[in-house]
Amino acid sequence: MPLLTYSPYSLKNLNLKNRIVMPPMCMFSSDESGWVQDFHRLHYPTRALGGVGLIIVEATAVTANGRISSQDLGLWEDSQIAGMKGLVDLIHQFGSQTAIQLAHAGRKCTSSDPVIVAPSAIVFSNEYRMPHALTPDELPGIVQAFREAARRALAAGFDAVEIHAAHGYLLHEFLSPLTNHRTDAYGGSTENRTRLLREVLAAVHEVWPSDRAVLLRISAADHAPGGIDLDEACRIVDAVKDLADLVHVSTGGLLETPIKIYPGYQVSYADAIRKHCQIPTIAVGLVTRLEQVEEILGNDRSDLVALGRELLRNPYWVINQDGRTRQSELPYPTPYERGRG
Repeated sequence: MPLLTYSPYSLKNLNLKNRIVMPPMCMFSSDESGWVQDFHRLHYPTRALGGVGLIIVEATAVTANGRISSQDLGLWEDSQIAGMKGLVDLIHQFGSQTAIQLAHAGRKCTSSDPVIVAPSAIVFSNEYRMPHALTPDELPGIVQAFREAARRALAAGFDAVEIHAAHGYLLHEFLSPLTNHRTDAYGGSTENRTRLLREVLAAVHEVWPSDRAVLLRISAADHAPGGIDLDEACRIVDAVKDLADLVHVSTGGLLETPIKIYPGYQVSYADAIRKHCQIPTIAVGLVTRLEQVEEILGNDRSDLVALGRELLRNPYWVINQDGRTRQSELPYPTPYERGRG
């Protein structure tokens, strides 16, 4: 029986050769310019050569003061497009489709910019600075930054764009009652807390072609009393699913609270959101073995499966599993045939 891992998947313009996704992971390998570096030109195409179906480029800042670190990639100005286009071309050359995650770090920004922003003036931890609470007049600038970054991503040739509303960064901060203490139209109810995310997604659609996929990354649980739980995550997705084609489901990141991690620890969230919200999902969370991927797909728990740490350890995981099982038609890179399992 053919392995589901190697079955194709189509969504709008995405025609993936298999169900494996490389999720966005910060590489901290750029500089203050935010430009693509030689590291990125090696790192991402290597996973394409290794057979990954969809590669999502790391969290890329939409503003200079929205970087997670001063070594983040950026798309806050047009000068950054050319390097991204070269990277996209390399990923395509070696056989994968690619998305880019657009992000604003919010209160978790650690770059040298003097002002960091958040929905409310609540510091992340003692190691971070106190953020400035965004005023209503400043919010359109955030929306415009995501819109312009999406325009640049399109110019660079990305197949899809992913909006980062997870892991304690700005859009997640607006979604969670723990970090959003606003009393205006952007705080309080689920509808109000999702307002900025809806505005960002709508702005992206103004410049992003309707036949290209828009992905959304969320944290489906804050793992803390009073924060987002699975029921609230489903309400959030229901509120924005008309503006997103695929939900990439993670958890945590809002607080420093440690969480219990085990193989597949976040898969149940992707499963629940897929079934409740009737939207395709990507599952992620310490998935390292082919048998795990097959179980997730075989039980319709998610449409795609992301391997993060495992693809850092083994860029050739996809073709190596295929070499072991020999149950798919996946082309094996000719230069590496002698090493095939």
